[in-house]
Amino acid sequence: MTSTVLIAAFSGRALAQSARRAGFIPLVADAFGDLDTRHAAHDFRAVNGAMQTGFRAKNLIAALDALVAAAPSKPVGLVLGSGLEDKPRLVDILDRRYGILGCNVEALQACKDPRIFFPVLDELGIAHPQTSIAVPQNSEGWLSKRIGGSGGRHIRQCTSGAKAKPRRYFQKQMQGERISVHALVACDGISTGMSRQWASPSPSQPFRYGGAVAIDEETTLAAPAMLSAVDKLSRALDLKGMASFDFIVDGGVAHLLEVNPRASATLDIFDDDQGTLFAAHIASAQGKPLERRGSNSAHFKAAAILHADRGALTLGKFDWPSWTADQGAAGTEIPAGAPLATVLATADTSDAAAAAARVRLAELESLIYESSKT
Repeated sequence: MTSTVLIAAFSGRALAQSARRAGFIPLVADAFGDLDTRHAAHDFRAVNGAMQTGFRAKNLIAALDALVAAAPSKPVGLVLGSGLEDKPRLVDILDRRYGILGCNVEALQACKDPRIFFPVLDELGIAHPQTSIAVPQNSEGWLSKRIGGSGGRHIRQCTSGAKAKPRRYFQKQMQGERISVHALVACDGISTGMSRQWASPSPSQPFRYGGAVAIDEETTLAAPAMLSAVDKLSRALDLKGMASFDFIVDGGVAHLLEVNPRASATLDIFDDDQGTLFAAHIASAQGKPLERRGSNSAHFKAAAILHADRGALTLGKFDWPSWTADQGAAGTEIPAGAPLATVLATADTSDAAAAAARVRLAELESLIYESSKT
């Protein structure tokens, strides 16, 4: 019997597509309602106001209740994506109401609250940048981050005169290569994939996430330390299903920046044609062993975000290339600097895949702006 599953995320497209490939019936609540999200979903509800204010309990629950009421069968549970990392109370409500498949609210809080997370890293001997809730005496070389923030948009350079705020913390800035480990945590083991990430800076958001490309774990110098940290922390925090671990590697030493206890943007580059990761996520949440461990493809995938950096626009009518995702409907208004779409690329090497993605970013940007109203 085919299982129905709820999905809630700021953008539920990647999860919905993976669920569909795995043979599930996805019911999606998200903020964008992109064309390919609606195509992958069996049913869809837009969460009112989410694009302007983030998720609010009343609106998200209304969308999910509507999906449940119209569902072809009782959903097996709820899979969360991005957009809820800073809302543990809401996550707890959702868990009690629908049953979360994946990390629970305790794991979420342990990952996202710096007062819990970084002391655990110290106890486990996992390297990380110097971090403080209090304002540093000398702000030079420090960053200010929002608790529960994601996508790099919340990160700011710490300036003199900075004040402590309840939802922000401070971290010493480090230089190095940004490596992320995508993990699938099950009762009998952990399946991993590594990616190299890059920023797409703008004047107001210098650390904005730009994209990622899969890399070979065997040739990554700091891989053993990173995989050891993933294993230790997954067990210590009782993680289940998909999660991502973001490191910065400096001088051969991997420093852990944060953990997102959910599917990340790298789902696009690590999943396969059978939706292996989504199926394994559901199975692990249900306490089942990790039977399949991902694609054995020798190719490397890249995914990059196109932002509206030429200015605000209204999407026109055009044919989206096959290598795009997060495809907005004609007439959608896009604010300046907001994400426009995702481009995907596959090649024989990581460098070639990343280069192809960057070429496609430029191609798609020209196509969108030339066919749209600015």
